[in-house]
Amino acid sequence: MSEGETQGSLAHRVPDLGALELLLAVARLGSLGGAARELGITQPAASSRIRSMERQLGVALVDRSPRGSRLTDAGALVTDWARRIVEAAEAFDVGAQALRDRRDSRLRVAASMTIAEYLLPGWLLALRAQRPDTAVSLLAGNSAAVAEQLLSGEADLGFVEGVDVPHGLDSAVIARDRLIVVTAPGHAWARRHKPLAASELAATPLILREKGSGTRQVLDAALGGLARPLIELSSTTAVKAAAVSGAGPAVLSELVVGEELGLRRLVSVPVEGVALARDLRAVWPTGHRPTGPARELLSLTRG
Repeated sequence: MSEGETQGSLAHRVPDLGALELLLAVARLGSLGGAARELGITQPAASSRIRSMERQLGVALVDRSPRGSRLTDAGALVTDWARRIVEAAEAFDVGAQALRDRRDSRLRVAASMTIAEYLLPGWLLALRAQRPDTAVSLLAGNSAAVAEQLLSGEADLGFVEGVDVPHGLDSAVIARDRLIVVTAPGHAWARRHKPLAASELAATPLILREKGSGTRQVLDAALGGLARPLIELSSTTAVKAAAVSGAGPAVLSELVVGEELGLRRLVSVPVEGVALARDLRAVWPTGHRPTGPARELLSLTRG
């Protein structure tokens, strides 16, 4: 082999694992046909693979005769090297499987509050049915906190409700949601016949989630940043409880108030001229598509 032929990618100069496994089988069985049957390929395919390997290496490896196949001296030497390569590949495969097992033994999920409280429990129950041995931990916070946890490596998969995808993350839309204005039945808005105008909503102090939450981002975007907080609370449950108590109007996801609306503990107030629809998104660090249990959870959100 000339100097020019020894240059270039190692993958072009060294036979692939399939060819080396075939050579080892020929050495063990003394038969090209037997080796082909053991590896589940046809004898012509096995012959072709041996000839291709011989051309690649530039030496004859196998003498074929009616009595069987015998390794040449060069073939015996190459077989010894091949055995070490295949053993190293087997060790590599065992190590890679151990890494997959370790990855699959846990799943760390970060989710903004509405998704964490009202959607994730069902998804996680479905995941547990598929992966009973995977331990799942849930970090609930606002959308900004979810992004921080993903980017710092504290979470494997996240879910957010904001207007935009946080910087450094890729995303997939998993559902659509809508924010609605709600009040206790005794509030004057509960008896309105005309929808609220955007200006009236912006001028009224509201029970709101904190800045950084997806709900607050959507409302601020809809009102041009003019939303006025009566109280700022850090959980959806707390906002809902304050609204039920009659403390004031609130803006909440329609996902979270179905029971309260059905029992007339809260009343939905129509609004016009305000865009309160939003996408719910799964998010992960840019370029690192979810794998293992994270990928399975992502598929369950679209079921």
